[in-house]
Amino acid sequence: MNRIQLSKNISISRMVYGMWRVGDVDDTSPKHVQAKIEACLEQGITTIDQADIYGGYTAEAILGNCFAQAPKLAEQVEIITKCDIVAPVGRYSDAKIKYYDTSAAHIKNSIDISLKEMRIEKIDVLLIHRPDPFMDHHETGKALDDAIASGKIRAAGVSNFKPPDWNLLQSAMKNTLVTNQIEISVLARDAFTNGDLAFHQQNNVSPMAWSPLGGGSLFDETEAKTKALRDVLTRISKEQNFSMDAIAIAWLLKHPANIAPVMGTNNLERIAKFSDAMKVALDRQTWFEILTAAQGHEVA
Repeated sequence: MNRIQLSKNISISRMVYGMWRVGDVDDTSPKHVQAKIEACLEQGITTIDQADIYGGYTAEAILGNCFAQAPKLAEQVEIITKCDIVAPVGRYSDAKIKYYDTSAAHIKNSIDISLKEMRIEKIDVLLIHRPDPFMDHHETGKALDDAIASGKIRAAGVSNFKPPDWNLLQSAMKNTLVTNQIEISVLARDAFTNGDLAFHQQNNVSPMAWSPLGGGSLFDETEAKTKALRDVLTRISKEQNFSMDAIAIAWLLKHPANIAPVMGTNNLERIAKFSDAMKVALDRQTWFEILTAAQGHEVA
């Protein structure tokens, strides 16, 4: 598995295992979670994506229970997690409304809770989960710098930020933001043309792609709008003897922005085949053939 160098001292696997849905199954036992992580490690996928809010603030603890049973497993992975979304569930059930909190106190408290819940000593990359329209960038930037200086996190990044939001926060930091996790897939293509990917390519920042398979909607055979795309992906998958989702992920991997797809399934069989996407061969014309089918018309 190829790796992405986020900074001088931090690298992640080219594909990332996302735990957004880890609490959505009946079996959240440490043994079952361990099986999923080990299936990733067998392919060289060493990076795990988390967030405090996942599973209604339960997903980090589910991972932590696994690490408690298999402590050596935690030494083999890089942990990415996020904070700043406060929703009136779980530990924040007394909140009057869903909101964002990028205050220094909230960031520090979130880091401490995440470390405790996941039973780890350090977070590899902490992301600010959503742009906060009420953010004091000086306070937020210093809080992230302080967290790095304290040794509780190795680096900081963001999620769902537009270039102006990124620049604002970066302007108040000593450390460099290392990644931006945004929605990118054959169904969510705005980043290719709205300047998001261009901005990160220009700044040599590798973005992460959440929902790289469109949340599963790509495979909905009742959806007429995606039939042409499914037909093209199906044909290519038969030609190359890989699954349709492997072709869709390979389409992202092929892009020169060095995108890291965050794969979120709980299905062990599908997890075991994540790395198939690395084996798919797509030339420029085939890449544009997929794009044409996805957007419903040829490029201008």
